[in-house]
Amino acid sequence: MISHKLSVAPMLDWTDRHCRYFYRTMSKNVVLYTEMVTTGAILFGKGDYLGFHEQEHPIVLQLGGSDPIAMTECAQIAEQKGYDEININVGCPSDRVQNGRFGACLMAEPALVAQCVTKMQSAVNVPITVKSRIGIDDYDSYEFLHQFVKQVSQAGCQHFIVHARKAWLSGLSPKQNREVPPLNYERVYQIKKDFPHLDISINGGIKTYLEVENHLAHIDGVMIGREIYQNPYFLAEADNRLWQQNEPILSRTQVIESMAEYIDEYVSNGGRVWHVVRHMLGLCNGLPGAKQYRRYLSENAGREGANSSVLLEAFAKVSALAS
Repeated sequence: MISHKLSVAPMLDWTDRHCRYFYRTMSKNVVLYTEMVTTGAILFGKGDYLGFHEQEHPIVLQLGGSDPIAMTECAQIAEQKGYDEININVGCPSDRVQNGRFGACLMAEPALVAQCVTKMQSAVNVPITVKSRIGIDDYDSYEFLHQFVKQVSQAGCQHFIVHARKAWLSGLSPKQNREVPPLNYERVYQIKKDFPHLDISINGGIKTYLEVENHLAHIDGVMIGREIYQNPYFLAEADNRLWQQNEPILSRTQVIESMAEYIDEYVSNGGRVWHVVRHMLGLCNGLPGAKQYRRYLSENAGREGANSSVLLEAFAKVSALAS
C-alpha cells in the first residue's frame, strides 16, 4: 500500500519522466503522478508515453478517457509497465478534454465513471483511483459530490483526490479554473467524515507544510502541484516531516550532483540537457544568485553539445554569491 500523505499533482507538460526523477532525488516517499496520458495516445500513439525510470516509484499513471474497454486495456498495459496505481482524470476542465468526453465533465456521468472503475479494477491488481473536483458548473452542491463519491466507491474505487474547487466547463480557461472558483476545504473534510473507510486526499491552493499538516488532521493525503514545481526544494523536507524518517536532508549541492549524473547518462543516449533542467529552474529560488542560475540555464542548456557542466556552472553562480 502506498502512503499518500503527500503527492505531486499531474501537470501537463511539466511532470514528465525527467521532472519526476528530479523530484525523487529529494524524497523517497512522496507519490509522483505522470502527466495525464490519454487512452488514444497509449493505444494508437507512436511515442513511449508510459516510460519511466525505476527510481520513480511510487508512481501513478493518470489516465484520460471514458471508454471502459479502452480504459481497461490501458490499465493492463500500465500494470505490465510497472505502475503502482492508475488514476482516472475527472477534474480537468479544458475544452480539448471535454471534447474527448473525459476530465471534469465526467462528474456529470458517475455511472460511466463507475463502469470504468469496475472493469479496470477487475482486470488489474493495482488500485484504480479517481481525481475530481467538488463539482461542475451549477452541479456544485455537497449532495452532488456525495452521490458521485458514493456511486464510484461502490464500483471499487477506494481513493479519491479532490481538488477543492468546482470547475466551470465554459467561460473559464484551465488556468482560471485553478484560481477563480473559491476553495472549499470543508466540503472535502465532510466527504471523509461521511466515507471514513475511503482514502481521501485534498488538492488546491496548498503551499506550506503547516497547511499540509493541518489538512492531515482531517483527511488522509495532500496533493500539491504548482507550488512544488515553482519551489521544488520543498520536497527535501517531506520524508522527515511527514514520514518521520529522521534522515539527513539532501543539500541542493547533492541534488545538483545527482542530476548531473542523470543528465550525462541521458545526453549519452541522445537526449538534450534542456529537457531535464527546464524542470530545475526553481531549485534555487530564494537564494542569492537564483536569477543568474535561471538565466544561465535558459541561455546555455539548449546549445549544441551541452552536457551536465551547464548545470554545474549555473549552480556555481549561486554558490559564489552565497559564500
